[in-house]
Amino acid sequence: MREDSHNGLEALAMSATRQPAYLSLPPGELRAQAARAVTRLSDCRLCPRDCGVDRLADRWSACKTGRYAVVSSAFPHFGEEDCLRGHRGSGTIFFAHCNLRCVFCQNYDISQAVKPAGARATGPNDLASLMLELQDRGCHNINFVTPEHVVPQILEALARATERGLRLPLVYNTSAYDSLDSIEFMNGVVDIYMPDFKLWTTERSASWLKAADYPSTARAAIRAMHDQVGRLEVGPDHLARRGVLIRHLMMPGAFDETASILEWLARELGPGTYVNLMDQYRPAGKVDDRRYAELNRRVPVAEYGKGLKLAEDLGLRLDRRFRPTA
Repeated sequence: MREDSHNGLEALAMSATRQPAYLSLPPGELRAQAARAVTRLSDCRLCPRDCGVDRLADRWSACKTGRYAVVSSAFPHFGEEDCLRGHRGSGTIFFAHCNLRCVFCQNYDISQAVKPAGARATGPNDLASLMLELQDRGCHNINFVTPEHVVPQILEALARATERGLRLPLVYNTSAYDSLDSIEFMNGVVDIYMPDFKLWTTERSASWLKAADYPSTARAAIRAMHDQVGRLEVGPDHLARRGVLIRHLMMPGAFDETASILEWLARELGPGTYVNLMDQYRPAGKVDDRRYAELNRRVPVAEYGKGLKLAEDLGLRLDRRFRPTA
């Protein structure tokens, strides 16, 4: 990797956006924060599952991830929101495994298999290299996908990547099933939080996500994210600089979930909160099982339109890329 290439990309990135948060930390603070987080792996309670296993000894429980993060893929992603992908893509690093058990997961083979095909344990130096390679390819940001269970590993690698010239803003792309401890470890590090607020009710969360505490956990996590970075700021280059971008995937026959989530966002975070209301749900994962027959269909166009109207009436700031089609 060429040093002059890093310097050129740094100038390009910094000319259009504010300095990434982690570059403002005092010298040595990122390494110290990473060390504190890694220590917590010995009795891991870094996600709401509170498993208490010794991941430093490479043991694992709910997240199926031991000492090192498992990376499924890393590449410039052009399917993200326009304010993230820009013209050169969002530098996504997809982590394998997940602390949820969504029966409808479109990446079921990656999120829930013990050893997903092609995925590999990735130590901090190699994970740092992936970040730098994405920067070298011109990506606008580094986008950590499904990071809830690997916050210490991300911090450990980020400290190395920063020392080697990383200068891109960070996107924390999460299911919102995060512990407050993990979100606090990312305070002053993450620029853009992108939680997917999935469901409002404990009943459906228990059935569809296998986590009855998901709604209360997601609300607390999203509040903490918002307290750290505020509403989404988009620069004159139309790229996100800092803030919270909420995703919500509408589910078939569950408009009440959508309505409750949108109303809460407007009430708790305020009008102007940036929301991507998504209509891309398709049957996947285990939804062909008769226990989940209600999920084995798409969301009707009219229902999606109803969701958009409610969001607009509430004063939420909608991502405009996805619109209902006939």
